[in-house]
Amino acid sequence: MKSRLLVAAALSVPAMALAQENQKQLDPVTVTATIQPTTSSRTGRNLVIIKGEDIAKLPVNSIDELLRYVPGLEVQARGPMGAQSDIMVRGGTFQQVLVIIDGMRVNDPNTGHFNSYIPVTPGEIERIEVLKGASSAIYGSEAVGGVIHIITKAFAAGAKAQQSYNASATGGAYGLWNLGGSAYYNTGKTAFTAGVLSNNTDGQQQRGTKGFLHLNTFSLAASHRLNDRWQLALRSSYDTRNFGAQGFYTTAASDTARENVNSWWNQLQVRYEHGKNKFSFLAGYKSVTDTYRFNGLGAANSSDSKLFQSLAVYEHAFTEKTALTGGLQFQDKSISSNDRGDHNLQQAAAFVGLNQRIGDRFLINPALRLDWNEQSGYELVPQLNVSYRAEWVQLRASAGKTIRDADFTERYNNYEKALVTNGQRVGNPNLAAEHSFSYEAGADFFIHDRIRISSTVFRREQEDVIDWTNTPYANMPRKDNLSSTASYALAKNIAEVNTTGFETDVQYIQPLANQHKIVLNAGVVWMDTQTPNGTASFYIASNARLLTNFTVQYAAPRWNLAINGLYKERNAQSATAIKAFVDKSYFLINAKAEYYVVKNRVAVFAQADNIFDKSYQDLLGAQMPGLWLMGGAKFTLNK
Repeated sequence: MKSRLLVAAALSVPAMALAQENQKQLDPVTVTATIQPTTSSRTGRNLVIIKGEDIAKLPVNSIDELLRYVPGLEVQARGPMGAQSDIMVRGGTFQQVLVIIDGMRVNDPNTGHFNSYIPVTPGEIERIEVLKGASSAIYGSEAVGGVIHIITKAFAAGAKAQQSYNASATGGAYGLWNLGGSAYYNTGKTAFTAGVLSNNTDGQQQRGTKGFLHLNTFSLAASHRLNDRWQLALRSSYDTRNFGAQGFYTTAASDTARENVNSWWNQLQVRYEHGKNKFSFLAGYKSVTDTYRFNGLGAANSSDSKLFQSLAVYEHAFTEKTALTGGLQFQDKSISSNDRGDHNLQQAAAFVGLNQRIGDRFLINPALRLDWNEQSGYELVPQLNVSYRAEWVQLRASAGKTIRDADFTERYNNYEKALVTNGQRVGNPNLAAEHSFSYEAGADFFIHDRIRISSTVFRREQEDVIDWTNTPYANMPRKDNLSSTASYALAKNIAEVNTTGFETDVQYIQPLANQHKIVLNAGVVWMDTQTPNGTASFYIASNARLLTNFTVQYAAPRWNLAINGLYKERNAQSATAIKAFVDKSYFLINAKAEYYVVKNRVAVFAQADNIFDKSYQDLLGAQMPGLWLMGGAKFTLNK
């Protein structure tokens, strides 16, 4: 009898460990929704968390390609492999999503089109937290549709000594060659990371040009524990992107554009933790040079934008169930441009949030922010999140105000040109700030430590949304450098935009015999966006009404198979003069298979993007690649 009990106990140990590991994956700790570390199910919010170690296994070539297949995110790509993409959440515009690296905002003061230029490499990422829904009370402007928070290994380094090194090389059709590598070294006291990513191709044929790209990211970071209470972290990155940009911003037949965007990114973090008190100070400096040439006939547009930012956060835990967090934030934005002119803008904010647990199951998280913008003045921004956790279900609700101010492109685009020709975009200095109120309710279901299903209904009621609208010369507010026979796309406040939607995310983890495993992440979003005054605008009209995206992996000790896919329904559009079409719907599949020649060390892989060779455009005029075959090898070492 004793021997049987011993055998049963021995067999139950790995099963229990496996169940606990699945629980951690289905309900991981997050810092994005409430600032302080909290399990995702207790935030009152719908979150998707991607582990950094999984990125290399998926059929993606850049971080923006990865985000295309995250449940609930719509990524409108203009080009492949990191050339340029716009990120939307819950029917908002690409300007209404805030991207953050280790607490510092990436969003560019020149234009939101650069927000997907992430100045770290995939191998440096610890995890990506995607928070869907209103978050302006904590993060301020742009956190309208959601927040994408990239947390890196160096800044998240713990006291455990670790080492990891990886490198990869990819070659393929259309002169493709990609190189990537990263190193992470942690002594338990001092941690270093370094990363490089280079994507290059001659590109597929377009209208009189090719969709070439040469994209390079170089990043260094370090953190050091000064003692048991203080930790210092630093990062410096350089990112350069040179690519064919035909159709990225226009549908003109004469468009054979190319663009070059060079970015410097530097950030500092100081953290203190002792007893019930935590304090952090963050500072960042971003510098971006953008050169855009429409074709070989005219002069290039050249812009230099800069962003300095700082953030101080203090948290005090009164009890195990009560914690108060407060902070101060400052931003200084500037631009010098032959197209937009020279401008400067400052913003500041103070915020406070309470985490209050009532009993063992109920949590309430109110937050309040006072935001000051040199252009638009003061705004009071409240938010309330609540959640109730039972054994296998989490009920949650959230409501809050959101804000967004116009960027320099929306205010001043084409203001310094001698003559702006027909169809071009013209900025508007008199734009008011966007205001909206969002609310949502949902539930998370945890089934057998293997399945998490999250369903949410949401609504966002917006005023003064900024978008580009077709406007004849007679109705333009400023006519100094315009043609009297032309029509333009004017940046304009749309009086009212209301979005109602429903989303469901599914995460499934199925361990199998012999260390095999299946992992599935999938989501579906349905949205209905209404503009009661009937104003037609470009980006709001391009959002998907129905979106399904997913990733599935089958992992074994010596091989791995991964598939990404998405299905999208939206408004059909056409520009017949250049044979450009946005179809009402499209379905896209990518796949990657890898085999370890040396177990856990050296692997070879084959990848196919757009397997069905679908001809499609996310945005009218920006033709995306068809079937693309590639393959390569990678080296991994973990200690």
